[in-house]
Amino acid sequence: MSKVFSTSLRCRLPVLLFFFQGALLVLFVLFATYDEHTDAASQPPDADPSANQLYGIFSLFQDIQLMLLVGLGLLLAFMRGYGISAVAYNFLLANFATQWGLVVQGFVHYYHQGKVHLGLYNVLTAEFAAITVVISVGAILGRTSSLQLLLMALCEVPLYVACEWLTVSHFRAVDVGGTITLHVFACYFGLGVSFALYRPGLRRGHPKESPSYLSDLLSLVGTMILWVFWPSFIASLVQEGDAQHRAVLHTWLTLSASALTSFATSSLLEKKGKLTLSHLQNATLAGGVAIGAVADMAITPAGAFALGILSSLACILGFKYVTPFLATKIRFQDQCGIHNLHGLPGLIGAVGGMAAILLIPDENYGLRLYQVFPPRAPPLDNVTTAEVTSAGQELGRTASQQALYQAAGLGSSFVLSLVGGYLTGLVMRLPFLAQPPDELCFDDSLYFKIQGLTETSPTGQASEDLQLPLKENV
Repeated sequence: MSKVFSTSLRCRLPVLLFFFQGALLVLFVLFATYDEHTDAASQPPDADPSANQLYGIFSLFQDIQLMLLVGLGLLLAFMRGYGISAVAYNFLLANFATQWGLVVQGFVHYYHQGKVHLGLYNVLTAEFAAITVVISVGAILGRTSSLQLLLMALCEVPLYVACEWLTVSHFRAVDVGGTITLHVFACYFGLGVSFALYRPGLRRGHPKESPSYLSDLLSLVGTMILWVFWPSFIASLVQEGDAQHRAVLHTWLTLSASALTSFATSSLLEKKGKLTLSHLQNATLAGGVAIGAVADMAITPAGAFALGILSSLACILGFKYVTPFLATKIRFQDQCGIHNLHGLPGLIGAVGGMAAILLIPDENYGLRLYQVFPPRAPPLDNVTTAEVTSAGQELGRTASQQALYQAAGLGSSFVLSLVGGYLTGLVMRLPFLAQPPDELCFDDSLYFKIQGLTETSPTGQASEDLQLPLKENV
């Protein structure tokens, strides 16, 4: 049995959230202003309202909102006694991490003339940081309090922004769909936290972490919502035109291939050919994780299709063989299997991106080579655009050099996330963060008022602090 600390959130949760909101309000008052797309005073008199950036990104922004709040929330609600917590904490963390991401990204990328310039695009990119946090939480879902999760978000968002800067701005790796900077980072950050929060008492599982008919159904609905809107997620930061068109096409192809492969493989691996819902809830999305690193490259439809098949296979085999090994041998307790959905497909996608850079002839991109690979463009002061329209002439980087920088980006994301996650997990072990004891993990009623349940302690005594209404028949 784990050591029992006070699990009451009264005072601690309100103080943290009110202090956070107050601090952000002060920062907004002192530093935040509109960007050029939002500021009325900076608009020319003949400006065309329909040309505003809003109309190019608003539909994608709404799609990502649905993915983050509804799709991911329902996907995490697969445990019979933890559905309310999964959805509610997803909502809490999405807003907390997005606000924090606005501030951190604002000062890093959009701070000039003494102000942080904000618009809808900033919110869109901040939601990528929030998605990173929610994915990482999947590794420790049900074993932590809201205070621990908020502290985790507070630590993870700045590290995510630093890793993104290192990978995309410093190494200039190409990763339009966040395979390296988002999925790989989120996965190994979450596993690092899980390693630090390892619970020997849960190494053989917990009766309340199993799914029910309704929770599995809700999670499967969440999967389908994510599946539908995933092309918007991939395409949201891709340059408009043929590159964005390729990204959407490739994403649909790889997701569709993952879906059919998941059904086939799940049936093949189980006795009597029955389908395992955890496979369908996760492996059907694996191709979407992998495609992000190569979405706008000229990998051909066949390449996207093959990537979807390979990613789905890796995800299902991960659930069957890798997850038990990590839990029993290396002390990585991965509650939602994020290593199978985000880690393994993310590594496959990153390696696939390197292979695509090396194997696809430059001529396949025509005049768009430097649009897809900006680091390979020649220095503008040495040669004009007209002089470099033939692929392969006067490149800033060769294909092999770009592939090496892709590998450097992947390596930095892996190391920073794993080490950063472990250090964050050590901080999350502080006793005043209302960590639940082993026997009360995976139970909504520990931190939520659930109608129809009587709040009693294990000895039958009323308890204002621990609130132990253990569910029957679980």
